[in-house]
Amino acid sequence: MKVLSYIVFVGVIVTGIVIYYLVHEAEFAKLKQKELETKYSSVNRELTALTALKSTLEHDLSEREERMQLVSDRLNDLENVLGMSDQNGAELESRLDTATITTSMRVMMLTQIPSGPPVINARTSSGYGKRKHPVTGIVKFHRGQDFAVNTGTPIYAPADGAVEVIRPSNKGSGNYLRIFHAYGFSSSYSHLSKFAVKRGDFVKKGDLIAYSGNSGLSSGPHLHYEVRFVGRALNPKPFISWNVDNFDTIFESVRGIGWESLVGQVQLRVSRQLQLSSQKVALLMDTSK
Repeated sequence: MKVLSYIVFVGVIVTGIVIYYLVHEAEFAKLKQKELETKYSSVNRELTALTALKSTLEHDLSEREERMQLVSDRLNDLENVLGMSDQNGAELESRLDTATITTSMRVMMLTQIPSGPPVINARTSSGYGKRKHPVTGIVKFHRGQDFAVNTGTPIYAPADGAVEVIRPSNKGSGNYLRIFHAYGFSSSYSHLSKFAVKRGDFVKKGDLIAYSGNSGLSSGPHLHYEVRFVGRALNPKPFISWNVDNFDTIFESVRGIGWESLVGQVQLRVSRQLQLSSQKVALLMDTSK
């Protein structure tokens, strides 16, 4: 009987200790939960503040990019008025011997410099040059080529490059995308409905990059397409029609570019690639013996 009473007593004590421990742990867990909730609330507020700051900085960057583009366009206009834009390019072009441009060089140039249309079988609704804006009615210089395409029409990269700018907007150019290509060339796409790439992506010629739309200051669904060289707007038309069959025409139709220097750089790249390929072949032949 005494043994049974002792066992019951010990059991009561152990049960009490366990209950005390569990209550203590529960209180500790509640304190931890409150601490975590406080931290979560603090981190969430900080995240909200950082998100707002990111949005503000992106907006400021977008406005600065637009201002820089406007300054570049005005400088371009001033150069045209003063007759400065084509002098250096014409001097270099006169010394360019197109017979020295090999097939490999032509393929590289057509791959790395915008060539061909960004949309398939599309009608041109407005070309490069002065025109009356269809929405504002103001006569301005149109620095690109407009394609009359329905919303959702796929847009493809005209050359290899890196996506430099992705700018969602319901003003001006609307949803805007710019690709940085080799040798100082860039291409841009305005009034988009949706992006298929993100900033920093590397794209190859022919890759899907976006879908056309009617965003921004636009009178209807279309794609506004621009080609630039070191920030200076060029007439996209010669680049859109540029291919292997009419390769040499680009040097005459697009002035103000040091084509001789550019072709020299392409020649160096092709020579290095051929040299590396030869070295790999020689190494493979040595290891197979």
